Amino acid sequence: MKLLALDTSTEACSAALFIDGEIRQRFEITPKAHTKLLLPMIESLLAEAELKLSQHDALAFGCGPGSFTGLRIATGVVQGLAFGADLPVVPVSTLAALAQNRLPELAFVATDAHIGEIFWGVYQRNADGFMELLGKEAVLPVEQIEFPQKSALGMGSGCRVYKDEFAKNAPKAPDNQDVDYFYVQSMLRF
Repeated sequence: MKLLALDTSTEACSAALFIDGEIRQRFEITPKAHTKLLLPMIESLLAEAELKLSQHDALAFGCGPGSFTGLRIATGVVQGLAFGADLPVVPVSTLAALAQNRLPELAFVATDAHIGEIFWGVYQRNADGFMELLGKEAVLPVEQIEFPQKSALGMGSGCRVYKDEFAKNAPKAPDNQDVDYFYVQSMLRF
């Protein structure tokens, strides 16, 4: 199995290759430089692996929630590459991939929407070891968040930015691990 995964939905720009169980990745926290970095990251990964895009089984991308401009970048690049190489495309929730990256029992994932709101979702590990969404992903002001009733691992930039508000409003504030950014390699674990 050979997969290429891309994400530009947060301040991080990332690309990863999954080749028969091995993961190679490029990652850089760089707000507003995704358009300059994403294609060179992809080219570098493919050259390092000595593969052509057409040799892959599929392409995956972080479909949000996240930055509107960032989502358009990843969507446009993945659609163009998939069309040119005749490959299927797999959209992956940015929040689900972040939860999958750590595999806690229960995760409260929140990324900063930069408008006084956060993108958030609650995920629970299922019997197969995958994180499943409980309820819906949403974007809301912190005061309107529906926190889990039991302690959860908090991750994402929203947990860092709104840490004090969470401590005041959550029945049991998430145990924050300060994991800010989505890593595309977690996309490849689905």
